[in-house]
Amino acid sequence: MKYAVLDFETTGGQTTDEIIQVGLVLIDEDNIVKRYSSLVKPNQSIPPFITSLTGIDDAAVQGAPSLEEVMMEMQPLLYDTALVAHNAGFDFAFLQRALDACGYMPFSGPVLDTMDMLTILFPSLSSLQLGNVCHELEVEHARPHQADSDAEATALIWLKCLQKLNRLPLLVLQRITALFENDYSNNDLAWFLQEMLERKEASVSLDEDSYKYYRQFAMNVDDWGDDEPVRSEEDRAALQVSFDEFYDGLKQRMKEKFDFYEEREAQSRMLKEVASSFDTDRHLMIEAGTGTGKSLGYLIPSLYHGIREDKKVLISTHTINLQEQLRTRDIPVLQEIFPVPFQAAVLKGRSHYLCLRKFENKIQLQDFNFAKEERLTAAQMIVWLSESERGDEEELHLTGRGAEFWRTVESDADSCLNRACPWFKKCFYHRARNDANKADVVITNHSLLFTDIKADHRLLPSYKHLVIDEAHHLEEVASKHMGIELKYMSFVNTLTRLFRDSKNGQLPSLRIRLQGLGGELPEHSAEWDALIEGIYPKLVEVKEHWDHLAELLYELVNGKMGESGETGQLVFRIKDDQMPKQWDKLLTIEDNIYIGLGEISRKLDRLAQELKDWQEEHDLKGSLTDLAGSVKELNRQRDALRFFMKRSDPDYVYWLEASPQFKMRSLHLFSVPTDVSKILQQSLFDEKDSVILTSATLSVDKTFDYSRDQLGLGRSDKLNTVLLPSPFNYRKQALVCIPRDFPGIKGRDGEDYFVHKLVESLHEVAVETRGRMLVLFTSYRMLKNAYPELKERLASAGIQVLGQGIDSFNRSKLTRLFQESESAVLLGTSSFWEGVDIPGEALTCLAIVRLPFQPPNHPVTEAKSEQLKKSNLNPFMKLSVPQAVIRFKQGFGRLVRRASDKGIVILYDTRVIDTQYGKYFLYSLPGPKIEHMPTGQMVPRIKQWMEEEHA
Repeated sequence: MKYAVLDFETTGGQTTDEIIQVGLVLIDEDNIVKRYSSLVKPNQSIPPFITSLTGIDDAAVQGAPSLEEVMMEMQPLLYDTALVAHNAGFDFAFLQRALDACGYMPFSGPVLDTMDMLTILFPSLSSLQLGNVCHELEVEHARPHQADSDAEATALIWLKCLQKLNRLPLLVLQRITALFENDYSNNDLAWFLQEMLERKEASVSLDEDSYKYYRQFAMNVDDWGDDEPVRSEEDRAALQVSFDEFYDGLKQRMKEKFDFYEEREAQSRMLKEVASSFDTDRHLMIEAGTGTGKSLGYLIPSLYHGIREDKKVLISTHTINLQEQLRTRDIPVLQEIFPVPFQAAVLKGRSHYLCLRKFENKIQLQDFNFAKEERLTAAQMIVWLSESERGDEEELHLTGRGAEFWRTVESDADSCLNRACPWFKKCFYHRARNDANKADVVITNHSLLFTDIKADHRLLPSYKHLVIDEAHHLEEVASKHMGIELKYMSFVNTLTRLFRDSKNGQLPSLRIRLQGLGGELPEHSAEWDALIEGIYPKLVEVKEHWDHLAELLYELVNGKMGESGETGQLVFRIKDDQMPKQWDKLLTIEDNIYIGLGEISRKLDRLAQELKDWQEEHDLKGSLTDLAGSVKELNRQRDALRFFMKRSDPDYVYWLEASPQFKMRSLHLFSVPTDVSKILQQSLFDEKDSVILTSATLSVDKTFDYSRDQLGLGRSDKLNTVLLPSPFNYRKQALVCIPRDFPGIKGRDGEDYFVHKLVESLHEVAVETRGRMLVLFTSYRMLKNAYPELKERLASAGIQVLGQGIDSFNRSKLTRLFQESESAVLLGTSSFWEGVDIPGEALTCLAIVRLPFQPPNHPVTEAKSEQLKKSNLNPFMKLSVPQAVIRFKQGFGRLVRRASDKGIVILYDTRVIDTQYGKYFLYSLPGPKIEHMPTGQMVPRIKQWMEEEHA
């Protein structure tokens, strides 16, 4: 088979734009046989943006051949080939227009997109952007955004796709090909897969495959539950020594094993404090800054205590990223050096795992809402199943509507057949639970921790000792998970699962199966058919009521015009003393929904009860279980809506959020307890023998008073607190500059003037530091206002500007682009204030635009403030300042990530030196050099500091 791999550089993406460079690579079977490239002289000027992207300007194409000349040379090369391109729609459209303009027949061969094949064949690729694919697949890509280099890289990627296709188990290729047989939206892909399948079938028999198969799927896992114990009682005896003695032996093994090992005083102190807390059944709040080595600081004593005492220890993180870091980096290190074997398991929320029964059913029925996209996702997951050991959504890179598809096949309790499921012994979720039950240490996350508490401890293995990392998020997560939420689309999706149209959905599918039983059960089938037929209009009626209610609720939010968070969400709080005038009308609509769903639920319960006796004989159990799951979910959503609309608990705060872009489709209802401290005290700290809370940011003004009060530990005499100094020398590693004459955002000049002066200063500093700057905003609106002027100013200095929500919403992608660029400025909002790790010279300057105060009108902040005022306390000093200080410390921590890192922090908010409360921010920092000066003196001082640094 011959492939023509094509790439164009153009003056833009519109139909009026023109080609300025061609790159073409010809592949015959598995070999590159010819290359063709040329610049093309367009009939229009090349825009500056295209020049900055490609390096091609008007001068470069001045003497280049015309499009007609290039097409004359290129067109014969396309004969009898399949066209291949990365994002093929773009290049194919330009090719057809060029052929037409030059008097040639259109290209009529197959068109294949590397993005489709990469999606299917490399399910875990983190991005389909060409540069990232090259990096992950180790393909050389010398000159990105040059057509010849892009075409060469795309050709090498295509060859890797062909190699992967050839390595796939025959059964996987058969399954994938079958998915696209009736997909008329992608005939070329269907043709290509059929061609590849016929070749494979001619050369390989199923018996020759070395893969494991189950129910016509290639799998990468054996049955779970038959593992041998990892250690004997004699092994445990090795830990019957004091922790100090044990740790001395462990240190010796680390010195022998790792050349880079160095003992850290702060880490040793943390190890001993955690061990002591476990030993004496006390709680511990321990702040340990960057560089302490917190993970090993709690993992080592957790394993020692858990194995020695035969007690499970649970470790909870806020982010999946940290969970993965513990699983892939820290646990393997410890397994190498620990004196006895141990087991560690990661357990996530159930929806993170694939339900194999649902997925099999989806594939068999080809039940796809969006034909092309969902078939691609299904094909991607078939390949993934042949590789995955954990069946965890995090391993998959789901694009487009992939996330929606996942929700239809994710594991959930309501539709689980448990031991009656034919997939039970392969089930990823039950495997993860089984591993957790046998493990010495279980790594989970704060969300599942509170979901478990809410579910009366039925989800996590029994435990009495708990470590909470990233503990500064604990109260926020507890508040969210002990509350009740409802999204417009979640409700719609549940209704749609039941009934999409007369042919699709759980009810039509069940109805067709029951009609097929008419000959065997004639006395029942007509009655069941009529019952299901009668439910259809009820579901449509509930959907119409829900749409009407959501539309009216969105009008409330939109009328408020509040802003919250980095995506400009609109927020509206429902308050007893300010109830909307039309609320009674909304309550009537909600009542109709409640009554309608109650009637539907009763009818479906009756149907399920009547079918119970026939389910085994006629293989209806799976369908009925899925149906029951949807009904339970609908009932939960109905109750969540009633709780919100009736404002059923006075100790909760109620609000609406929505996006102006997606309107009522983005509507989100929140009912959240105002104060979770009592819940935490009763369900966590009073229940557990020992809870360790750790983070780099728990203290304010060198005390833990704020965190203690927020978490319900204010009066606990069972709590120890420890503040560990950072191992870094911040006095030498970080200079904090405060331009004392910088304008504020209030007063005569306002925010526009502030942004103008900010851009001026950032431009001057960025030129001096050669980019390498992260700018942290607290307002997405301000970031958007600063971005275009800063980008324009820095373009002449060859410094790239990357904006969150402008260049990408993906934090990981933006961080990678920033690190890969020789000189860039990255503008970020809330999610960049923590969890971003950019070590070394990639980040030299951190600019903090404003102190990170929560918007005072955010519903939870507002409700907490009202409570504090009732107790005659100052909400600003008791709540707003401590919250902002902790956030500020997190932001500051982005600069120095290693002992060798050095750099500058600029605080553009003069409140740190002009107000009484400003001292709490500066005093919270870990000892950097702090200087304030006129704005005009800042760049010379930075230059001097950098020269001292390199002296």
